Amino acid sequence: MTKLADSFQRPINYLRISVTDRCNLRCVYCMPPEGISLMSHNDILTYEEIFTLVKAAAELGIDRVRLTGGEPLVRMGLPDLIKMIAGIKTINDISLTTNGILLAKNAAELKKAGLMRVNVSLDTLKPERFRQITRCGQLEDTLKGIAAANKVGLNPVKINMVVMDGVNDDELVDFAQKTIKDGWHVRFIEYMPVTGESSKTIDLVSVNDMKKRLEFLGKLEPFKMDKGNGPAKYFRFPCAKGTVGFITPVTEHFCYQCNRLRLTADGKLRLCLLREDEIDLREPLRRGASVEELKEIIIKATAAKPKGHQLAEGGVHKGRPFSQVGG
Repeated sequence: MTKLADSFQRPINYLRISVTDRCNLRCVYCMPPEGISLMSHNDILTYEEIFTLVKAAAELGIDRVRLTGGEPLVRMGLPDLIKMIAGIKTINDISLTTNGILLAKNAAELKKAGLMRVNVSLDTLKPERFRQITRCGQLEDTLKGIAAANKVGLNPVKINMVVMDGVNDDELVDFAQKTIKDGWHVRFIEYMPVTGESSKTIDLVSVNDMKKRLEFLGKLEPFKMDKGNGPAKYFRFPCAKGTVGFITPVTEHFCYQCNRLRLTADGKLRLCLLREDEIDLREPLRRGASVEELKEIIIKATAAKPKGHQLAEGGVHKGRPFSQVGG
């Protein structure tokens, strides 16, 4: 049972860690067209520093860890960090969010190090559109990564599709059919206005609208995922091996059940993805703070976790790009 809770009595047991702000893609909804100013090597936490912070958080009840970026697989030696975290007995779930470009050649080593499952960001099944959305990269590489992850047992492999009006919403059915024919676990995510090229030009496709477009495929039956339920609501079409998940950060926000904290690559504890409040953990860590002192900082910070974001009221994320906070 976690010892961490915020002032709204929400138990906190999940830590998302951005291991780098670098990425090998330039997705239109994640980065501005001019790119971002990258952090210096000295600003980025070392794996040993990340491990120390995870150890402190684990002693407070954090038992789920997700590694993100940027693109986490562009940072060398990531399996070493996974192996270190896997050695903490109270951590019972280690997962990774990736664009899949480098996953095929790393999947086996990640699994061996202790990684349990992966989420792969994939917004289109069309090669040319993939290039347009990501500004670079090859769809084939991500598809090979998904296949490799399934082969080595990084299950369930979840496919995250950000649904963008006029960009890829015409592929909703194609992705849904992959859950029926190929056993994919697809999660449709409402588009959020963030720091990116398209943030002012894309209209929201609500989950209710998505469901209506999929009705002809059959009745969606509620489904309970064994691992990593998170904020998604899962369903399954009749006779499908895979599942369809819906994530509604805008129309039906899940802030009331938020159980997570975020650690940025430069050592800031972020209390909400879409709010700018951050607490510096790198400075006390590098001046020699003990694990007990770090735990006190985490406890105090968690108590200040906001009730929720303000997207439904028209608020727009204006701070760090998602590539720096792990999405």
